[in-house]
Amino acid sequence: MRVGLFSDVHGNAVAFDAFLTDLERCPVDRLVCLGDVIQGGPQPVECLERLRRLDCRVVMGNADWYVLTGDPGVEEETDLQRAVREWTLEQLSEADREYTRSFTPTVDEPPVFAFHASPASFEDVILPATPEDDWRRLLGERDALVLAGGHTHKQFLRRRGRSTFVNPGSVGLSYDYAELPSAAFDPWAAWAIVEVEDDLVSIEFRRAPFDREHVVAAIEASSIPDKRRISVWRA
Repeated sequence: MRVGLFSDVHGNAVAFDAFLTDLERCPVDRLVCLGDVIQGGPQPVECLERLRRLDCRVVMGNADWYVLTGDPGVEEETDLQRAVREWTLEQLSEADREYTRSFTPTVDEPPVFAFHASPASFEDVILPATPEDDWRRLLGERDALVLAGGHTHKQFLRRRGRSTFVNPGSVGLSYDYAELPSAAFDPWAAWAIVEVEDDLVSIEFRRAPFDREHVVAAIEASSIPDKRRISVWRA
């Protein structure tokens, strides 16, 4: 059984296409999307179109929820974030919104149990250096060979008893979490393949390159209010 995991597209269809091309080279039996599909980038509608064609299970991310509800959660909302959310909503049809509402808090696709940030929240931060007590508390007691979460845009794996936690990284906004808030975006779509055979788990991290200038062109061609990302992509 080969399961593809991808997350955090954030309205970047250029990166999504790079991921899809890599997926053709490395086919899987099943796909799971870990959320944050539309908010933040210039191509939310295009990303939803591609996601629909994949016909896979999709987790609700905190940014997806923000678009639907206007609830920023634990983050302090800025005027620019609010303007980008309003712009994103204007791009979406009612069918797009209804599709996004169909995303679920978790996805149970044995041998994978998937969520956006943690099983209990789409806002928790789980990192390789998270202290062990916090690590086990955030992941809870769910018994699965593979626990899959995104949110931090960082590819890594870590053991919890018999379970392996996998973060596939970000398709649309790969960066070094430790460098926030000034991190530059990397020109690759990150994702992962989980392969399970006789309860033995292997993990392959993938990075599909794309031309960052194509992302810049998409931003420039759109009416998205936030043009600051042009300089970050060209960094």
